[in-house]
Amino acid sequence: MRILFDHGTPRPLRDHFPEHRVDTAAEKGWSRLGNGELLDHAERDGYDLLITTDQNMQYQQNVAARRLAIVVLLSNRWPRIRQRIEVIRKVVVEIRSGELREVGI
Repeated sequence: MRILFDHGTPRPLRDHFPEHRVDTAAEKGWSRLGNGELLDHAERDGYDLLITTDQNMQYQQNVAARRLAIVVLLSNRWPRIRQRIEVIRKVVVEIRSGELREVGI
């Protein structure tokens, strides 16, 4: 699976997905894109999943019309996220295209 982290997703999280290809929006040069543009670019580049900390994503985008899935982490603080790694990994395995799931942190 190809996973994209937005600018708010802590980079150390990528180490917990060794079986997937994980890139960041910054690495792709997409740091300044708005949500809709970021999703468009991610889909065009073949990403399956966006992991974001933007809690407004579901209100700003028609996620069901998208090919990729979106996981929203309800915190961007690495110490808190680290405690929920197994829950996040489970959601990543279960989520389907066009679906958005929030992970309480």
